[in-house]
Amino acid sequence: MQRWNGWGDDTVHVDLPVQGHNLLCELLGKGNVKADYPLEKFINRIPTSRLPHHTLISTNPKERLDHSHGQSLPDWISLRGGTLQHFPDGVALPSTPEEIIELLDFSEKHNVVVIPFGGGTSVVGHLQVQEGDRPVLSLSLKRFNRLIDLSPTSLLATFESGVLGLDLETQLMARGFTFGHYPQSFEFSSLGGWVATRSSGQQSSHYGRIEQLFAGGELVTPKGILRIPPFPASAAGPDLRHIVLGSEGRLGVLTKVIIRISHIPEKDDVSGVFFPSWDHAKDAVQTLAGAGIPFSMIRLSNSAETMTNLALAGHEKQIALMRRFLRLRGIPEKGACMCLVGFIGTKRFVKTARRESFSILRQYKGVSVGKEMGEIWKKSRFRMPYLRNTLWDMGYAVDTLETAVTWNKVATTMEEIEKVIKESMAPWNEKVHVFSHLSHVYSTGSSIYTTFMFRLSDTPEETLARWKTIKKAASQTIVKAGGTISHQHGVGVDHKPYLEAEKGSVGMSAIRQLCFHLDPEKRMNPNKLLD
Repeated sequence: MQRWNGWGDDTVHVDLPVQGHNLLCELLGKGNVKADYPLEKFINRIPTSRLPHHTLISTNPKERLDHSHGQSLPDWISLRGGTLQHFPDGVALPSTPEEIIELLDFSEKHNVVVIPFGGGTSVVGHLQVQEGDRPVLSLSLKRFNRLIDLSPTSLLATFESGVLGLDLETQLMARGFTFGHYPQSFEFSSLGGWVATRSSGQQSSHYGRIEQLFAGGELVTPKGILRIPPFPASAAGPDLRHIVLGSEGRLGVLTKVIIRISHIPEKDDVSGVFFPSWDHAKDAVQTLAGAGIPFSMIRLSNSAETMTNLALAGHEKQIALMRRFLRLRGIPEKGACMCLVGFIGTKRFVKTARRESFSILRQYKGVSVGKEMGEIWKKSRFRMPYLRNTLWDMGYAVDTLETAVTWNKVATTMEEIEKVIKESMAPWNEKVHVFSHLSHVYSTGSSIYTTFMFRLSDTPEETLARWKTIKKAASQTIVKAGGTISHQHGVGVDHKPYLEAEKGSVGMSAIRQLCFHLDPEKRMNPNKLLD
């Protein structure tokens, strides 16, 4: 069963190694442990539903609580601190497209706001229930989890949109195929959510981002059904797939998704490499990204993240041996940067791509530590979010933000983001630990993924104020640098104030007109993406 006020399966716990705890105490001070707001109190104060009775709609208080939030830090603060104020009036669990059409007709008749709900893993406020006079219906796609069709000849599979990542991949692998889309939320996020937020998987350099993998599908809108056939390619006007991609529930309910799939590869290798400095490391991966060599992923940590990851890894004896090996190879303990490089394909293909890649990395003093670090990463990559639970229980908040910029701006943008985050805690005389990595690299630039940790304050209101200060400072820095406000998390409410800087007034007007055309009564997830 999933945690009601945290991440993931409530039977899974990830311990923080002693050296990791010591590091946080040294950098931030002892954690400020706060008691969680009890579930029973939430249940007792959820207001009476404003919805008329409908056989497909539950008004159970616990279900309404579970569908009132995502997994953003503001969501966590309001849940753990008891300050969450707004809840859907009901939760619908349709099983067929016809039932979704019936629910949208119901919402039109009774002037009801509809929030599509997939896996509930949004980290930018997509699922927040806004204050207002209209009743709110959370439309859960939990039962939309079936494989409808699979064509081995065309390498296309059709799924219902609510299928979760783990279930989708399990069904494909049983038939000899893979989708290959692995965001960190993979186990609990949904296929429809990936499309609606323009998600990017960890090995998208090989399989493609969701916009390359999304071939077509069906969107039920208040104006009717938008059907998008899975052409291999088309020059027939604007691509309607891009109306659905990144739409964040504003246009309707995505019910059917057609995806491009691949055969299970013979090899899927990830190797670890260390560089003596950030400059060496950044130049190495930039060169590799532009060399045309088919890697599946590059994840480059700056020195602060490298130091933090090694402290959080445990395996003290193995880490000590590795540090000794690296010192002998000219990699200093201070300032070193860790990089993971992956390759997917046949044994021969992977061997060739790896040889060519490491020939480039060695030119920038990269030292390979073999595949063991890559195997450890693959085994633990979906367990890392569970550390959020552990850190909160120890009195620390942790959050992430991300952007993407061209190569000439990568180093300065990363440095400036980290600088303003550190400075933003000065009004509280508190410290923040911040570190970054390049998670997806392209020939023209890279994403920058930044993590920050700080101590919880005495009240949830003040913890939220600290987060808002950090988020605003970092977002303004991203906009000033000319970066995208979101590389992979979407817009929601957290990034909404900064979207016009990227789209421009004409672009924003076009998006608004599209929303108005398909949802003239503004009932579909209003005030997300744009006002």
